Amino acid sequence: MPFQPLPPSPFSFLSPTSVDEWGCRVCLHPIPWSSAGFSSRDLSVLERRKNLQGQALGLAMLRIIICAACILGSVLAQEPPGHVSIILLGATGDLAKKYLWQGLFQLYLDEAGNGHSFSFHGAALTRPEQGQRLMAQALERLSCPPDVQPERCAQLRERFLQLSRYWQLQTAEDYVALREDIETRLQQEGLREAGRIFYFSVPAFAYLEIAQHINSSCRPGPGAWLRVVLEKPFGHDRRSAQELSKELGTFFREEEMYRVDHYLGKQTVAQILPFRDRNWKALDRLWSRHHVDRVEIIMKETVDAEGRISFYEEYGVIRDVIQNHLTEILMYVAMELPRNLSDPEELLRRKLQTFRALRSLEKGSVVLGQYQAYGGQVQKELQKPAGYVSLTPTFAGVLLQIDNLRWEGVPFILMSGKALDERVGYVRIVFKNRAYCTQSESHRDSGKSQCQPRQIIFYIGHGVLGGPAVLVSRNLFKPSLPTRSWQEIQEMPDLHLFGQQLADFHAYRPRQERDAYSILISHIFHRQKNSFITTENLLASWDVWTPLLDSIAQEVPRIYPGGASNQHLLDFEQEGSQVVFVQREVEQLVSGPGPGPVPGDFSILRSKYRNSSLVSAWPEELIARLASDIEAAAEWAVRHRGEFHLALSGGASPVALFQRLATRHYSFPWGHTHLWLVDERCVPLTDPESNFQGLHVHLLQHIRVPYCNIHPMPVHLHRRLCVEEDQGAELYAKEISALVSNSSFDLVLLGVGTDGHTASLFPHSPTGLEGDKLVVLTESPAKPHQRMSLSLPLINRAKKVAVLAMGKRKRDIALLVSRVGHEPQKWPISGVLPTSGQLIWYMDYDAFLG
Repeated sequence: MPFQPLPPSPFSFLSPTSVDEWGCRVCLHPIPWSSAGFSSRDLSVLERRKNLQGQALGLAMLRIIICAACILGSVLAQEPPGHVSIILLGATGDLAKKYLWQGLFQLYLDEAGNGHSFSFHGAALTRPEQGQRLMAQALERLSCPPDVQPERCAQLRERFLQLSRYWQLQTAEDYVALREDIETRLQQEGLREAGRIFYFSVPAFAYLEIAQHINSSCRPGPGAWLRVVLEKPFGHDRRSAQELSKELGTFFREEEMYRVDHYLGKQTVAQILPFRDRNWKALDRLWSRHHVDRVEIIMKETVDAEGRISFYEEYGVIRDVIQNHLTEILMYVAMELPRNLSDPEELLRRKLQTFRALRSLEKGSVVLGQYQAYGGQVQKELQKPAGYVSLTPTFAGVLLQIDNLRWEGVPFILMSGKALDERVGYVRIVFKNRAYCTQSESHRDSGKSQCQPRQIIFYIGHGVLGGPAVLVSRNLFKPSLPTRSWQEIQEMPDLHLFGQQLADFHAYRPRQERDAYSILISHIFHRQKNSFITTENLLASWDVWTPLLDSIAQEVPRIYPGGASNQHLLDFEQEGSQVVFVQREVEQLVSGPGPGPVPGDFSILRSKYRNSSLVSAWPEELIARLASDIEAAAEWAVRHRGEFHLALSGGASPVALFQRLATRHYSFPWGHTHLWLVDERCVPLTDPESNFQGLHVHLLQHIRVPYCNIHPMPVHLHRRLCVEEDQGAELYAKEISALVSNSSFDLVLLGVGTDGHTASLFPHSPTGLEGDKLVVLTESPAKPHQRMSLSLPLINRAKKVAVLAMGKRKRDIALLVSRVGHEPQKWPISGVLPTSGQLIWYMDYDAFLG
């Protein structure tokens, strides 16, 4: 049964926006107009409005009416007290035992005596007797915070236990019985129902069945609210997250759903936006690419994944920690400050703006690791055979970059891993320092020295500090934090943090530490949605991470021993727009049977393929060799003829090559290089499927090449795509003839399709395989069907042709082509043979050896 939307409030005209416009945040206090925030100009505007409307009220009467409306709106906005039923699904699980029951008890401690009454229902699939026993064991762990008197806490704890009851919820009838029990108690005690909270501490695959039961059998009656709380993971990728959200949306409204990311409840994380807002006067000149050197968002763990291998094999470190926790923290640091921090809609808008500005992540944006014992744990817990090898990363370091005016060029490093040297979480904003101090540091206060490192640290917890803290270098500014909840750290003078003494920082910690779940449960109860993940927010995050996760699915992570033994093995550094391990060559940590050869087992293989030169290697080494060969060809051509004409293919395979040319080959003679397209899809050049667009994103925007040396194919003329009458192919052929000597490119880069096509020349199609035409229009069996391509005769005029084939999907066609002769009608790639030039095949081991 689909949910029924609530009718609009009859008091909707008293919206918060209209109240704010009239200054009602202050009008609840009887103060004179002069101090109410109105200028003389404002008053004259109000007076003119009064006169125009023919009103006889004076300003004082107008103020009384406005304030009365404010008060009425405030009263209506508050939820009247009533009975709240909280149902914890998965009440006997680990999360419930460790955090959720304690969080519910804290809510009861905070709200007891404030007008609401409560009942707590623990639910699971376990039979009643066993479930009641397990729940009782969890409730025995409940503890009282230090700010509550022991006698009062003991009384409330006893009352909380009396209000808590176990339910076996398995069938539709069980949910009906729960609803009837809640309604019976309300009638017997004469209580008005305020609402119900269902907390889903269960695996995501159970969400839909439970949601259907709640919607059909256990919704509260008219006038009462419903809130459902969802624990991560929220999908495995973009598609699964969207499907789950769509299906949940058939049972619950968006405002009824609270997706929990418990990191957003951690005290330091929750302080990031208020800190930025409170200290904006000092931060305004600092919080940008002009002053920030880098941002580090780190979560390290010493424990491994033992006992959670089944979950970890499915999700890995990026889905478990980085896509959600660390990405949400990134938003808090990088987003533009909302005007109103308590407005969830504005907060979401600012987040989505930042998500849209994130640069696309590629395979080179991440380094991956896996602790040494993980493979054995997988075999043991999942009963895999001895030869089974897992590629699941347990460590990842990711480089993100934001393409907007504030953050362009600033690296954001997100890192997390298991079996590391320490347990710690922090956000570290490191500022550039251009100061040079003439006097010796011994003659100055080192804590205030402008030559000392400058940084702001949001210390999430654990590590050397042992708990949450906010630290600001003394040579930056003295920060302002709310004194009622934060206090300056006075002790620990000998403590060192990131190579500096604690005394070099203005350091603050919470007056009282609170668990993240306790904070978030309180926010759920009070309908504060700022700290929860909306559907739009969730899908925007998956839009960023899904392409990267797909690209690294078959990547072999670096093996590391774990703990202090890792030493420098996982250190990584930024190289242009990529990250790489500092220690490139890795000694084999384990000998014995394995999945086969790994990088480093072979050097680059030089051989023959179809009577032409063959270069074969692992992907990284292959791309490095091809990039070096192209640069060498460019330098030779420029040295002897003054210019280099390079024709490039599109598709996925050359992306890594483009990125390497952009980030590693700084001496490449781009100023004397002409860039041409081998083929193009008949789509606008700004379309993501355009080969030129891919070339622009991964190469052109990162290099200094003269604009007039870039030659996109004219597929979009007169607002039409590849229409023969527009003669786009003939125009491109004329341009080649005019600029390229003898229409002979210095180097043509080709790929090969699994059907044997190359460029956009396809099997069983005579177009472009012979004849005098230099450029042709062709038809592809895959969308978009229309293409423009260099012809095979023009390709074969090149001085050098490089064919790049990568991945296991190319193994079958590589084997087939190795056995056939010159049959371009069946396999166009077999027709590639420069008439007076050189052909070199570049194949990785997957394509060549399988």
